[in-house]
Amino acid sequence: MTSLKKIYFISAAALFVVVVLFTLLYTSLVTLPGDYEIAVDSSKLVTIEKPVIKYGMKVNGMEVKEGFVKRNQIFVELLKGTFVKAEVLKQLTLLPRSVFDFRKVNSSKKYALIHQTDSAQTAVALVYEPDPVHYTIFHLQDSLVVENHEREVKTEEKSVTGVIASSLSETIASMNITNELTNKFVDVFGWQVDFQHLQKGDRFKLIYEEKLVEDQPFGIGNILGIYFEHFGHGYYAFPFDQGEGLDYFDEEGKSLRKALLRYPIEFTRISSRYTNSRFHPILKVFTPHLGIDFASAVGTPIRTVGDGVVQEARYSANNGNYVKIRHNGTYSTAYLHMSKIASGIVAGTTVRQGQTIGYVGTTGLSTGPHLCYRLWRNNVQVDALRIELPPSKPVDKKNWKKFEDIVVMTTVKLQSIPFESEDPVVATR
Repeated sequence: MTSLKKIYFISAAALFVVVVLFTLLYTSLVTLPGDYEIAVDSSKLVTIEKPVIKYGMKVNGMEVKEGFVKRNQIFVELLKGTFVKAEVLKQLTLLPRSVFDFRKVNSSKKYALIHQTDSAQTAVALVYEPDPVHYTIFHLQDSLVVENHEREVKTEEKSVTGVIASSLSETIASMNITNELTNKFVDVFGWQVDFQHLQKGDRFKLIYEEKLVEDQPFGIGNILGIYFEHFGHGYYAFPFDQGEGLDYFDEEGKSLRKALLRYPIEFTRISSRYTNSRFHPILKVFTPHLGIDFASAVGTPIRTVGDGVVQEARYSANNGNYVKIRHNGTYSTAYLHMSKIASGIVAGTTVRQGQTIGYVGTTGLSTGPHLCYRLWRNNVQVDALRIELPPSKPVDKKNWKKFEDIVVMTTVKLQSIPFESEDPVVATR
């Protein structure tokens, strides 16, 4: 046998031995099909506890007490019944307003107290939630640590249609639509449509954003398109941003927004209109009533109808608590009989359109909760609901192509939404 053949023979034999050994080892480790019992030592099993996460913290083995801040409750009272180190408690009470302003803690807002289950119930953290998006965590163990957090806000496109049976408010109520959406709708068409005199059979379609936090709806985003049919005439509203914030325009690119909002309060009933002769319910004489009275519940927010500077914010015997605002060289407005003036609203304060400046009340010469709203043009009082105001600027020519694309896309969407018991409507613009 040559040396080459010997090498070949030895290699083949070695390979055969390796294969046999591997086969024996494999069959000893792998269980073939059949009925076999596997013995398990349960004392050596380890249970892995699923973590419970609240506010981004693992709270396994802790107690989470949730509640709502009570009226006039001091913030540190929320820690009652738990142990907090004296130094940490001192740090909490001395927090600068730049970190957390305790004056802005409101009743009925949610809080959560997280503590150990030991005999002292040692506090771990206190959480304050002013709204569904924002929350502040006060870590209370070794030293005070304050963290501000925001939950992710998602939006979902929604649509709704309605036909006026008697009034907008009753129609909206029957459809379970939120006041927030109603007010945004009214604000868009505030100067095109008199919502106090709607006709039976008027109808509307709305496309809007619903805001969601952790898959729960909590508010309304932007209105994405409106078709409103009033006295047989169709009105459209299209959203468009020219770089100065979202505004609404008709199909010709004309702005639907005026220099001033039409209503200084959430859409509600007008209890008394502008007139040169009205029987005064308290004075018992006929006098001019140079304002618009909006009936509403005590505490309803009052908003300024336009940007401006506060001229007066005080109390008087007739007006009660009131605020007067100068908007420009032509227009001024006043808001009377407030239950209270909003915090920070004083003479000289600059305010923005839609900002809350006070709350509905019945102070001064008043027989019940309402807002008396007054408007001056060139220092002469005028009817706020009848005056013609200059519109905001139209769509700029350089933006026309983008705007036109939005008009086409939104119109198709609106026309594809049927009114109740109808096929999709093709509305005439």
